[in-house]
Amino acid sequence: MLEMDASAFEALVVDELDRLPDDMVDGLDNVIFVVQDRPDDGSLDLLGLYDGWALTERDRYGSGELPDRIILYREPHLAVCDSIGDLRDEVHTTLVHEIAHFYGIDDERLHELGWA
Repeated sequence: MLEMDASAFEALVVDELDRLPDDMVDGLDNVIFVVQDRPDDGSLDLLGLYDGWALTERDRYGSGELPDRIILYREPHLAVCDSIGDLRDEVHTTLVHEIAHFYGIDDERLHELGWA
């Protein structure tokens, strides 16, 4: 298992977020990115989570809403990666995957596209 403290992991996530194409991130509205050690259940099975309303479901979404959250989990990422390069790749894939959920793309379609 790779080791990295929370601040270094957060810096890596920010760096990978900055590397994403502008057209992918420019449309993100009222979304924050959060890094946590593990999911609430304590498992190492989940790398990330989109918590919010997809654009395709925003007919009920109004101003004053709390921001949607894209959460990346540090310990599960470290558990599946053997190198910093692997970690960067996995964080990149997780960011794309969770951002896709914001745009209304489901897991089945992400599997078809190779992002799951």
